[in-house]
Amino acid sequence: MIKCLAIDDEPLALSQLKSYISKVAFLELVEACQNPIAAMKVLSEQQIDAIFIDINMPDLNGLSFVRTLVHPPLVVFTTAYSEYAIESYKVDAIDYLLKPFGFADFQRAANKVLRQYELMHGAGATATNNAPVNTSDDDIIFVKTEYKVVSISISKIRYVEAMSEYLRLYMEDEPKPIVALLSMKKLEERLPQNFMRVHRSYIVNLQKIHEVTRGRILMDEKTHIPVGDSYKDTFNDYLEKRSLLK
Repeated sequence: MIKCLAIDDEPLALSQLKSYISKVAFLELVEACQNPIAAMKVLSEQQIDAIFIDINMPDLNGLSFVRTLVHPPLVVFTTAYSEYAIESYKVDAIDYLLKPFGFADFQRAANKVLRQYELMHGAGATATNNAPVNTSDDDIIFVKTEYKVVSISISKIRYVEAMSEYLRLYMEDEPKPIVALLSMKKLEERLPQNFMRVHRSYIVNLQKIHEVTRGRILMDEKTHIPVGDSYKDTFNDYLEKRSLLK
């Protein structure tokens, strides 16, 4: 069971959260709190796996509250204000529910919490205590894009392009890139050895390179990626070690 808190200063909204949580088999409501201060007390006394929390609350809003947590649980924000969406993903929220939302929307958010929980604790962690726990698939990562969290197969990433606070992930069999709120550094830490940073703005899947010519990497006929000066030695060393040319 995933132990969770519901936090909302509006009694009706809090009652709705309690009702929805009770309908999801893998969620266990530990406490329903009308303010972050009460929630902080519960968090200090018990192990909480996930919180469903309103953003716009007096004294201490949901975003500020989550930022104060050293080891925050999985977070789903609920709010009537869509302008908070980007900010919510900057604190690694699992999902963002825009009020008013129905049970179907809540169920989808809860399923995302379940998937992330299973990745963190093993795929069988929400089953019975005696059930075997499967290891998570190392090829799968979750990224935030638009108002949702999506799973991505690392092996299908062709290359990554940075643009300010966002990344464009170009995938196999996908006509358009996935635009994710994520830093290059954070993604690099998760990618396996067959990925290499070749430019301040680019990471490439070395297994997907089609051709290298005149200091540029060709991923396909239309996609040319530059190799930055500070990355040339590492990339050329990689090529030399694998070259069969005399």
